[in-house]
Amino acid sequence: MIPTITAFESSPDRGRGQARDMRVRWALEEVGQPYDVRLVSFAEMKQPAHLALHPFGQIPTYEDGDLALFESGAIVLHLAERHAGLLPDEDNARSRAIAWMFAALSTLEPPIVELGMAMLFERDKSWYAERLPMLRDRVRIRLGELSRRLGGADWLDGAFSAGDLMMVTVLRRLHTSGLLDEYPDIAAYVARGEARPAFRRAFDAQLAVFAAASRS
Repeated sequence: MIPTITAFESSPDRGRGQARDMRVRWALEEVGQPYDVRLVSFAEMKQPAHLALHPFGQIPTYEDGDLALFESGAIVLHLAERHAGLLPDEDNARSRAIAWMFAALSTLEPPIVELGMAMLFERDKSWYAERLPMLRDRVRIRLGELSRRLGGADWLDGAFSAGDLMMVTVLRRLHTSGLLDEYPDIAAYVARGEARPAFRRAFDAQLAVFAAASRS
């Protein structure tokens, strides 16, 4: 059977590939697994049918036979464990790649999302000008630590893995902040991820959804 994922019918990122279905699309493209996409509106995401798949009413979800999953990290890990190409064969390297997946979601993403949300929704607040430098500095701390660990290498731990896939998708959220420009090695790392053919296929597929919605 061909698995089915859900994605925004009308993505708020305007086709920039920052919605979390992008991570799952990229993983599916990397492992060569065909897939279907079911587009859902914001209203449909809060209906019982979708809540049965995702209790928090978000995207993406993943359905394959009698298996239904939610949370992009869990879906990507599931795919990586069942298809060659996203996790190393050697046990220790495999565990390190999974650790980097968790680091991307648990250590890097929270301050990056907090910064992004403030830039989107708090500009008119009295505290915005004072709070923004603090939020940017929190992200800089993590980027500095990541830069030191990357050390000029192409990928986080040897060959490209699911850890890099998750990390690149998280870091892409900083494109409009200007912070990546302060860390050329990380900017180059993100660019390497975005240059992968599987990423381009996934990006083009999700962009096509936005383009079609814009024409309708």
